[in-house]
Amino acid sequence: MTGTTKPGAHFTRRTFTLGAVGAISALALTACGGGGAPAAGSSAAATSAASSAPATTTSLTMWVDAERAPALKDIAAKFKAEKGIDVKLVVKDFAAVRDDFITQAPTGKGPDVLVGPHDWLGKLVQNGVVAPVQLGDKAKDFAESSIKAVTYDGQTYAVPYSIENVALIRNTELAPDAKTTLDEVLAEGKKAVSAGKAKFPFLVGLDPKQADPYHLYPFQTSMGSPVFAQNADGSYDAGKLTMGNEGGQKFAQLLNDLGDKGEKVLNSNITGDIAKEKFIAGESPYFVTGPWNVPDIEKKGIKFSIDALPTAGADPAQPFIGVNGFFISAKSTNALAANEFVVNYLSQEAAQDALFSVGGRPPALTASFDKAASDPVVKAFGEIGADGVPMPAVPAMDAVWADWGATQLNLVKGKESDPAAAWSKMTANIEKKIAGGK
Repeated sequence: MTGTTKPGAHFTRRTFTLGAVGAISALALTACGGGGAPAAGSSAAATSAASSAPATTTSLTMWVDAERAPALKDIAAKFKAEKGIDVKLVVKDFAAVRDDFITQAPTGKGPDVLVGPHDWLGKLVQNGVVAPVQLGDKAKDFAESSIKAVTYDGQTYAVPYSIENVALIRNTELAPDAKTTLDEVLAEGKKAVSAGKAKFPFLVGLDPKQADPYHLYPFQTSMGSPVFAQNADGSYDAGKLTMGNEGGQKFAQLLNDLGDKGEKVLNSNITGDIAKEKFIAGESPYFVTGPWNVPDIEKKGIKFSIDALPTAGADPAQPFIGVNGFFISAKSTNALAANEFVVNYLSQEAAQDALFSVGGRPPALTASFDKAASDPVVKAFGEIGADGVPMPAVPAMDAVWADWGATQLNLVKGKESDPAAAWSKMTANIEKKIAGGK
């Protein structure tokens, strides 16, 4: 499927995952609750109270990134016009905003409302700095996967507005037909290389220190090795690390076989930026990436299709999905007004449409997605994401990324003589870290 996405933010899911490894571990936990947060089941009361809040005594502060701030100006202006409450949009650097929020919220210097990805949620709840939101009947207006992503320990903590995930982008001139398995994809890619039409059979960017558990995760899940067990409601059981199973060991062998000393399909020297550069130069028929790279591919005039991720094993290839949303500070002194703004204004089509116009990610609100899906690229990513799984928001994930990525990199580089044993050692180390609270 081809189409045009809107220009958007220049950060990817990897910004929120690998960049966060260990960043929070030294922070002391603050006391949970308090700060005037709305109690469970209090949505109607909160909305009523906010509607009558004195305009002269109430204002809200929202932390946003530079790309999304313009899209929120109109909805903030509407809120002020209808409720008499000013919303101050404060642009923050998202590389540090989670840490800043956790440290500043308890002191009263943090915002009333925060924009961020759902995988921050575990740390935010653990530190007692976000309050539940009561969506009530509004929940059904959003993609089910987005509501699951912003739900933690049975409580919903955000109004979601976008969903993102990776897919397989195929250069249709080099590979005319979609394939369903990784073996078929690689065979097609190698055929293009042998014919002199391409230099690389398949591209996925790897971090030089951490490989890329995020982009490679669909192939791991397809081999029956999810990172954690999931409960009946879809939430993760952080006490059950499941990727050390036989499927995980087979995945480890696959990384070794496709790596630098094997088939050279996975190349430890090709970063995400290099992978994009090679793909838009027409040097490979396939590129595993997300919607953030589509605008540059389109600018180069590459004819492409967005394909479902190919299976590497007997199970579906499920990508991580990342959901961005609006959180309410548990320490807000204007909690009722914040709840009114987040639940009843940021959930409106106009707000979600505006955020799509600057971000280009499939909207979480179904009505907004249905309109955005007139673009086949958005439609394709949305449909693939519907079969994905939320990035685990549990705090235990901070103990997972480093060993996971480092082991993947060693396997791709061919440094492990026994890939299965290396994978087992990795999972044992992760389990010790989780048990020790590191």
